[in-house]
Amino acid sequence: MSGRLVGRTAVVTGGAGGIGRAFARRLADEGAAVAVLDRADATDVVHEIEEAGGKAIAVTCDLTNPEAVGAARHEVTARIGSAHILVNNAGIYPHQPFDSLTFEDWRRVFSLNTDALFHTCQEFLPDMRAGGWGRIVNVTSNSVGLVVSGVTHYVASKMAAIGFTRALATEVAGDGVTVNALAPSLVRTPTTEAAGSAESFETVARMQAIKRSQVPEDLAGVLAFLVSDDAAFVTAQTLMADGGLVRS
Repeated sequence: MSGRLVGRTAVVTGGAGGIGRAFARRLADEGAAVAVLDRADATDVVHEIEEAGGKAIAVTCDLTNPEAVGAARHEVTARIGSAHILVNNAGIYPHQPFDSLTFEDWRRVFSLNTDALFHTCQEFLPDMRAGGWGRIVNVTSNSVGLVVSGVTHYVASKMAAIGFTRALATEVAGDGVTVNALAPSLVRTPTTEAAGSAESFETVARMQAIKRSQVPEDLAGVLAFLVSDDAAFVTAQTLMADGGLVRS
């Protein structure tokens, strides 16, 4: 453990696997007590953290349900204390042509990729402001800077998350809370590998400045910086951690 986050409590949504799992493990390595919020069973990642000497809990939560998020906050606070760090990582990435989209399809994407940010921030932000210190990181996507076809609803939801990040950061900066967005490229996880093909990863890697596929650990160190005191003067930013795919 580095000890950079000792005494802090972190909440990671969608932390049962993939990117969220790497985030939860890294924050625990940095010394934070971590609450892993997910609809799926997150006990495996909690056991990994505990075996490494860290502290973590798993909280089952439907992030699209504001009452469930409120109950999750109460559970986190009761078991490991008020949150200092919130990582909004949970999201879905469906691929569907616009002309076949229904409003139900549209709302399904926004309910998790955007609305859930509203629910979690409303629940966990007040304690951060009251304590005079907080870090919120919203995971968006580099697709907002390099759009491909078939993901109109996804890109719109992730662009909305960036606007939410900038606006919220402006409101809470005076209370010692920073709010930033982290935008990865196509990341190799069990979910993306099951949904895609080897060729898709190779194609994206060739387009990047760094010619290899991105893995969750490539993002974990960036996250650890954004939620630490080292990033105290960084807020309202969208950090493209995508191997140089979007060059702006």
